[in-house]
Amino acid sequence: MDETVAEYIRRTVLKIPRDEIKAMLQKWGFLSQAQLETVNFHQIKENISQDVVQLCEENSADIKQAAVLDIIYNHIYPNKRIWSVYQMNRRGEETEVFDLTDFKKKFKRRLQSALKNVTINFREYEDNAIWIRIAWGTPYTKPNQYKASYAVYHSQTPYVFISASVLKSNLPLLCQALVVAANYHDIREMELRSHSLNSLKDIVFKRYSQSFQSYYPRPLQERNVAPETEDLRIVQENRSEKERIQRLNWEAFGDGPQPKLEFAQYKLETMFKSDPKMDVLDKKEPFRCLVKFSSPHLLESLKSLAPAGTADAPLSPLLTCIPQKARNYFKIREKRGLLPGSFVSP
Repeated sequence: MDETVAEYIRRTVLKIPRDEIKAMLQKWGFLSQAQLETVNFHQIKENISQDVVQLCEENSADIKQAAVLDIIYNHIYPNKRIWSVYQMNRRGEETEVFDLTDFKKKFKRRLQSALKNVTINFREYEDNAIWIRIAWGTPYTKPNQYKASYAVYHSQTPYVFISASVLKSNLPLLCQALVVAANYHDIREMELRSHSLNSLKDIVFKRYSQSFQSYYPRPLQERNVAPETEDLRIVQENRSEKERIQRLNWEAFGDGPQPKLEFAQYKLETMFKSDPKMDVLDKKEPFRCLVKFSSPHLLESLKSLAPAGTADAPLSPLLTCIPQKARNYFKIREKRGLLPGSFVSP
């Protein structure tokens, strides 16, 4: 077994929590159960990794087998990476019958024709998700297995989730290969990023409900009895205001936990409105700006603004529309008061 393969397997094993190493190696399936029984999984991880490498040497493991173990690790721990959402589009209403074998063949052919020093691995999962691992090299260097890119493509949808390597120049090659292999016309980034792959899937696959306009909240119960000297009208006004904020917040975000989104961005065009007598603008051109949001848990942060008193209720549609924008990326149009505006795809 090549020394670089042995070192890569050793480092992959070291990333796995010790209590889960045996189970993950069993999912890998490269080592037999009899071989795994020879390993003491209660010793320190460094010794475990050395024992696993020794067994892999006996089985003559190569980089393909090592890459499969890495895919399994990333599938179990997807939150270790930052994921971006991409949407592919076809011309007209044409539909394609998906063939996995044909997809793999086209993807490899397209990528390897552009860059010879590249290793590609696939693994299919039960939710129609195809995990693709790409380790990139250069015309003069071997693929760097420690900076691999990942793409998760759901064959029954136009969506693909990409965790790219640090080399941004490789991203266009990956996108081109996906478009060709899946028989689409083009691909665009949806400007949504997060460590939580499942939350991004919840947003684009509409797995959670954000708004229910027919909701009528029950009156809030006071935790403490107001003193007799307190103005009862103020108490009633406070209670009514809390109920109003709760209702508006529920209509905007729903009552369930929000998908964990960490980054959102869109471009906004709106006409600048001013007094004609001031003659501020010589030309009537739209005002353009790039709006970016980032937070460890963006949607939950927005949801907490009104109840905390940080923002008035209801929140601006520019804030509450982020999940809808993700689901209707090329259709959303925003109008705010007398200032017409529209979302412009990047």
